[in-house]
Amino acid sequence: MNENMIPLSLLPVGRKAKVKALTANGMSRRRMLDLGLISETEVEALQKSPSGDPIAYRIRGAVIALRTEESSKILVEAL
Repeated sequence: MNENMIPLSLLPVGRKAKVKALTANGMSRRRMLDLGLISETEVEALQKSPSGDPIAYRIRGAVIALRTEESSKILVEAL
């Protein structure tokens, strides 16, 4: 694993990153791909909910909320 890659769940609010890998399997992986989370896609962490989970991300122009359980399976490289 590249040392510059972090789980999307650890990306600070206001920062952007590029998707490098998905570690999810099955239906969870299919959902992520359907949301546009493919290699080199730019993702921006927008805001956390008051409880801290889920977090809103801008992905290909759409705002999508992902739980930490899901976003931890998306490896990104911060920009």
